[in-house]
Amino acid sequence: MSTDARNTPAELDQLRQDNARLRAERQQLLDQLHEQQQHHERTVEELQQQHDQKVEELQHQLRQLLHRIYGRSSEKIDPKQMMLFETLLNHLAPPVRVEEPETSEPGRRGHGRRRLPGSLPRERVIHDLPEEEKPCPCCGRMRHIIGQEISEQLDYVPAKLTVIEHVRLKYACRACEQNASEDGPQIRTAEKPLSPIEKGLAAPGLLSYVIVSKYGDHLPLHRLESILQRHGVEIARSTMCDWAAQCASLLVPLYRRMSNKVLDSRVIHTDDTPVDVLDRTQEGTRTGRFWVYLGDKEHPYTVFDYTPSRSRDGPMQFLKDWGQDKSVYLQADAFGGYDGIYRGEAGGQVTEVACWAHARRKFYEARNSDPAASAQALAYIRLLYDVEDLAKESAAEKEIDLAAERYRLRQEQSVLRLPQFRAWLESQQAQAGGPVLPKSPMGQAIGYALNQWKALCVYTTDGDLNIDNNASENALRRVAIGRKNWLFCGSDNGGTTASVLFSLIATCQRHKVDPLAYLRDVLTRIAATPISQLDQFLPDKWLAAHTAPTSEA
Repeated sequence: MSTDARNTPAELDQLRQDNARLRAERQQLLDQLHEQQQHHERTVEELQQQHDQKVEELQHQLRQLLHRIYGRSSEKIDPKQMMLFETLLNHLAPPVRVEEPETSEPGRRGHGRRRLPGSLPRERVIHDLPEEEKPCPCCGRMRHIIGQEISEQLDYVPAKLTVIEHVRLKYACRACEQNASEDGPQIRTAEKPLSPIEKGLAAPGLLSYVIVSKYGDHLPLHRLESILQRHGVEIARSTMCDWAAQCASLLVPLYRRMSNKVLDSRVIHTDDTPVDVLDRTQEGTRTGRFWVYLGDKEHPYTVFDYTPSRSRDGPMQFLKDWGQDKSVYLQADAFGGYDGIYRGEAGGQVTEVACWAHARRKFYEARNSDPAASAQALAYIRLLYDVEDLAKESAAEKEIDLAAERYRLRQEQSVLRLPQFRAWLESQQAQAGGPVLPKSPMGQAIGYALNQWKALCVYTTDGDLNIDNNASENALRRVAIGRKNWLFCGSDNGGTTASVLFSLIATCQRHKVDPLAYLRDVLTRIAATPISQLDQFLPDKWLAAHTAPTSEA
């Protein structure tokens, strides 16, 4: 028996409501699933972008490391890339017609053999005809000299070691000795000049040779030990290390005098470089720091300082109270340790001057990841350097002050180009709708330039300021070359010794003074010289004193 089940209207309404509710829940679940899928896709896309960006960053770092180890230090770029922006360059810097001087002499020296310096001693070797060839083969009479042909060869006379015997003569009064005087025979012994190292084996010549060999020619002491063995003398490297330390201690007053002269400068260039230092309290080495400070043209001295770390205490201590009574300029990189100095925490009115070479290097390093933008940025920077080159040529041609000419041309040209460059940099950033991401190599280069922009533009306000800090980087090359040879400093005291000796040798080279002759003379006389008379040993003063007789002659 079957029953006919009929739904009441209330039941039908309930079924309709349940059906609508289930449909809504189903649609809600589908929407949630779709939203999750979209979120997942966005997450995957973001992770992929982060992965690609990280890979690009690591590849960029790897290229930089490989280039630093195996590549050239030059930052030249392919001229063909510059041709891509020839229109830009011509628009920003219209070609200037340069009138050629009317002269028949070539503007550039050829590549032939150069004449040997006339100051070198000459040894004349005369080559004569054998006696049997002097008679004339035609008439038999003796031929006479009608001229000579002279050619020169450069020879080398090896260095030699010499033993200096200091003989101190003794005098006595025979009369007093014969008369049995109560005061005795009145014996008196001649005084011996003070030595750099009292009762030491090494004379000033050998000491200066060891110092220049290690800190000027970058020879490690074990090689010097072998060189001296070839001369028949065995001197331990530890002994030579002690000699360098004692000489540096003797030269500290002169070093401090040079430091004070640098602090009288209106403009100082500074930079730093790391060095490995042996630490007896731990295994292996730790990182110390050499700092260099270059005085301006009125105070032409190059001073090194050593610190056990790269903390801000190094420059803060050296530059303490610099600029206290006048406005001064510090040209350096973007190291945060200098910020306190710019804020006046060191007690001076110091203005930051950034380095365009550092900014340019960032764009150069980004050339593989973004060749077009990198080349265009380098083209803008090249225009700024063209102004510097033009100022040097113009000042030399007109025989006028370089600083005044640089200031004039910078105000006429560089000041106009800098805003154009900044506008282009800002237009490249992603937040401004540009194609460059912030964390890409090109984005980091743009960020560095914009963060340092105010300091990068300071150089245009004064002709005494340089466009870059290459002078201090070049001064630090001696440390970089030395690191590859002597590898590390034996202690913090060794770093201090090196900073004193680096300073004297670098300043000698700045003035084209032979450091060997200079140190030999200074070490001979400085022990007996009062501190008030040390200025005569400053390399520029020493050079003037030793070249004056020659110029008068």
